[in-house]
Amino acid sequence: MSDIIEKLIMLYGKEKAAYCYNEIEQKIANFTKKNQKKPNCELDERDIIIITYGDQFCGRGKAPLKNLGEFAKKYLTDMASCIHLLPFFPYSSDDGFSVVDYKQVREQLGNWKDIKDIGADFKLMFDLVCNHISSKSEWFTLYISGDEEYKDFFIEMDRNTDLSMVTRPRTLPLLTAFNTSKGTKYLWTTFSEDQIDLNFKNEKLLLKIIDILLYYVEMGADVIRLDAIGFLWKEVGTACIHLRETHAIIQLFKEVLSLAAPGVMLVTETNVPHKDNIAYFGNGHNEARMVYQFPLPPIMLYTLIKEDASILSKWAGTLRTESDETTFLNFLASHDGIGINPAREILKEEDIDLMAKKVVERGGFVSYKNNADGSESPYEFNISYFNALSDNSDPEDINIKRFVVSYAIALSLAGVPGIYIHSLLGSRNYSEGVAKTGRYRIINREKCDIDDIENMLEDKNHIRYRVFNAFSHMLKTRRSQKAFHPNGSQEVILMDDKLFSLVRASVDNKERIIAIHNISGDRKNIALNLQEQKLEAKRAEDVANNHEVRVFDNILSLELNPYEFAWIRLYR
Repeated sequence: MSDIIEKLIMLYGKEKAAYCYNEIEQKIANFTKKNQKKPNCELDERDIIIITYGDQFCGRGKAPLKNLGEFAKKYLTDMASCIHLLPFFPYSSDDGFSVVDYKQVREQLGNWKDIKDIGADFKLMFDLVCNHISSKSEWFTLYISGDEEYKDFFIEMDRNTDLSMVTRPRTLPLLTAFNTSKGTKYLWTTFSEDQIDLNFKNEKLLLKIIDILLYYVEMGADVIRLDAIGFLWKEVGTACIHLRETHAIIQLFKEVLSLAAPGVMLVTETNVPHKDNIAYFGNGHNEARMVYQFPLPPIMLYTLIKEDASILSKWAGTLRTESDETTFLNFLASHDGIGINPAREILKEEDIDLMAKKVVERGGFVSYKNNADGSESPYEFNISYFNALSDNSDPEDINIKRFVVSYAIALSLAGVPGIYIHSLLGSRNYSEGVAKTGRYRIINREKCDIDDIENMLEDKNHIRYRVFNAFSHMLKTRRSQKAFHPNGSQEVILMDDKLFSLVRASVDNKERIIAIHNISGDRKNIALNLQEQKLEAKRAEDVANNHEVRVFDNILSLELNPYEFAWIRLYR
């Protein structure tokens, strides 16, 4: 507990720290009395996360969470280990990320029992949306009415304060005026006028959030995603992102969990450049267990648009984690769009402009953010990842192969894969939803009828069947190979700009896989000198395609058709 008191003193001073410490100590004691400690969670090659909304599958006269549980049990048991349930709480905007009540399941989705039923077959990942809360929440309503307990739960500002240094993820105003019992107040609203930022300078607010953190564990969370966590602490005169106080609060959360529920992992969601993102590993032991690999989606998109793996290869060759306790969450698509900022130090502006043009050509949209100089820059591409990679002039078969190879690369990288449900299902742009709502992010958030989806997954000619079947084979194969352990070593092989290749090894170094991916429309003949890679093999098998690969005199020889890949296990 000494780490906890140290962080509390830094945040609140000695007097308030002593009060907070006693409260936290009691909360941990109460929690451990009621709940059996989860054992430390060891990640391995079998860990794959499916990301989905709780109401993804409707119909059959059942609660959507029941449909999701049945779908997962029928189709995903051999493919994944964890279900990330995007915010399932009552909300007022932003598809769940403007939470009205942190402790309730939205009635239209089902109930806590439905969630626990899913947890009987899979690990569960919940979102802790702790940077902000809904303007329709009880906390905010009580603040508006003048309740003394909530008077400092939100951040009041003089409207004339110079906030020009603040990092802005949106083009909307930073301050929003609200009529309260004490007159008009201008409050900090990072994301929208409905999402009111919480004031972590109030130690009582911190204690409320720790209550919620422990409640999620009690209700079955194995992994907790800290949404928009980089913006947590505000200090006028700074960028108000990645502040040391924010890191201290994450370290507090980690310490609380290590004492109350050591098996529960934290994942930080910080859609920022790589060097800032990996800072949330802390010292490798005291902050996030996983961080999202945010540069990967835009770099992958660029790679396949240009048919040039050189930037991807160079970037992947630099990837390191802080310790064997930490790793990356590798994803290509999510409920949000394709974030651009994390790749800005890796890709040129003309590369980003090219991608923006392609995204619009392929039915997507480009969202912009305000810069300090008054200009605007693209910060997100809103498009289904399948459409983003699909050339309108190519046949469906080629577009599917291009999409599949992008995920084969993501699956081969060191880390834990996160697969968005709409990628798994081969979903395309939900343009009708954008037209109906006017919101670009709806383009990859379509809700589906469970019977329609299952019928498509049984139709061998349907695009959903073809994509899902390819995923099924890839995921099952990956889970069977120890060389794909999240913390196994990774070395990029530079062969040809049309190929992305790397060597993965198991933690004990006994198993090795050479993963070679053709990211072009050309047929590639490959002759790899194993000795030059400090490797040797008497025999080699492509485990992704179930056939032997020729090895003669330590030269590995194979041919890859356009957008094909091979995961080649070496046998000495």
